[in-house]
Amino acid sequence: MADPHSHDHDHSHGHDHDHDHAPITDPDRPVTEYEVLEQALRELLIEKGMITALDVNQQIDATDSRNPVFGAKIVAKAWADPVFKEKLKADPRSTMRELDIEIGHVAELRVVENTANVHHVVVCTLCSCYPRMILGVPPAWYKSTSYRSRVVSEPRSVLSEFGLELSNDTEIRVLDSTADLRFLVIPERPDGTDTMSEDDLAGLVTRDTMIGTARASAS
Repeated sequence: MADPHSHDHDHSHGHDHDHDHAPITDPDRPVTEYEVLEQALRELLIEKGMITALDVNQQIDATDSRNPVFGAKIVAKAWADPVFKEKLKADPRSTMRELDIEIGHVAELRVVENTANVHHVVVCTLCSCYPRMILGVPPAWYKSTSYRSRVVSEPRSVLSEFGLELSNDTEIRVLDSTADLRFLVIPERPDGTDTMSEDDLAGLVTRDTMIGTARASAS
């Protein structure tokens, strides 16, 4: 039975014709309804004395200081240690603590693995929900209307624009992040990396490979 929370979209067939679309870019976008609600709630909490503006700024600074290095460390450990990988997929939050990586309790995090036959790509169709605590600030294209709408309906074409060509028999699963659910993609481990250390493996992992718009490479 399909997982009702994964928002998977099976795009294993079709969409292999030419598209006359502009590449994914970073256009200006209007403020979303969720951003307006967040600002109103934040101001109300400050007014009620439940938090302070300093608390908010400190949390923003802490989040902005995060970067994909944390996610890369997690993926490298998963590549090198099959037991860790299975624990990570079963209980991401607790397992990441083994690497002294704390992701807080704001949203559920699920870890999925790309294979030769199944490729996951992450989007937030409503706004820009994203695992900032392990990937840092999301790229502008991730928040763009073009990416958010097109990757759901024509993922193969969008991935091609990122330079990622997948065979027609590869199943593409589009995972829709929400305010309550985020995703981390474990990319396929590149061939020829069996003797590499975890630190060296981490150097092969980029932000885009953990979103699913790129493939990890040893070259």
